[in-house]
Amino acid sequence: MAATARHRIFSGIKPTGHLTLGNYLGAIRGWVERDQHQADALFCVVDLHALTVDHDPARIRRLTRQAATLLLAAGLDPQLCTLYVQSHVDEHARLSYLMECTASDGEMRRMIQYKEKAAREAERGGSVRLSLLTYPALMAADILAFGTEEVPVGEDQTQHVELARDLAVRFNQRYGTVFKVPRATRPEVAARVMDLRDPTSKMGKSHAETSGIVYLLDEPDVARRKVMRAITDSGATGAIEFDRVSRPGVANLLSILAACTGGRPETLAAAYGSYGALKKDTAEAVVEVLRPIQKRHAELCADPASVDEVLRSGAERARSLARPRVDAAYAAVGLLPVAAAAPVTSV
Repeated sequence: MAATARHRIFSGIKPTGHLTLGNYLGAIRGWVERDQHQADALFCVVDLHALTVDHDPARIRRLTRQAATLLLAAGLDPQLCTLYVQSHVDEHARLSYLMECTASDGEMRRMIQYKEKAAREAERGGSVRLSLLTYPALMAADILAFGTEEVPVGEDQTQHVELARDLAVRFNQRYGTVFKVPRATRPEVAARVMDLRDPTSKMGKSHAETSGIVYLLDEPDVARRKVMRAITDSGATGAIEFDRVSRPGVANLLSILAACTGGRPETLAAAYGSYGALKKDTAEAVVEVLRPIQKRHAELCADPASVDEVLRSGAERARSLARPRVDAAYAAVGLLPVAAAAPVTSV
């Protein structure tokens, strides 16, 4: 009996900062433990997206390599999935322009991240780069180029997947069926790990204030200290309980502990009578989760050629998957195909 074709998933991570515990628990661990085993999975360091804001070129290069190395250290297996760097595959940029030509100005301006960042810059008397407005078209291209069916994302990125769906449907209706219509999927637990010092904000890798962010490469004592200094909930009385609205600090700690140990935050809450005990157990659980990742990361850093080969072969496969669909999209909108080279004749 022939093997059943596996569905295809795509997900990416932006090298705008050092990867965090939130990145791991909210996304990367799901890629490692579930997605690469159940699907034809492509994982991408989306370095082109990092150019939408002011940046240091040398830092982007370092963070891109670090992100790729950490993804391997966390357990992505090149024998099971495709790992590559976005800028190594030209089809992303080629298809992005067609998505810009399919999207409307209004759709781009309704994207929450653009609205928030543009407003902050306007308050300071500045403006944002045009690429910040249009990068959702690039994100749609990232997804659609591969015939992606599932996109594992956090809650804050769901809007961009919905846009990709809309653009796929619109393109297919206008020019003929070229793209599959993807759907967003979210992990059940710890999909959104919050900042330890500000539990109403996501634990982001590019925040200026880092005291509430646990990075994957934090030394054990540093990680412990950050968790032990986590904000709980001032004025709260009674038993510890899981309530994201009224007790976000405690809820965040319980979510992290649950994700690290395999429990449920609601159940774990009943086992604690003090914030101190909860923080201590959460800190130790975090350290134990990070330990094998850091060990493998050090091994990979000692053998950079192996990482280079993974990224080279990953880009080669990604290119071979994307090019036929992107070429079909170019033909569908009416662009003249490149003429084949004339055969060489011997004299």
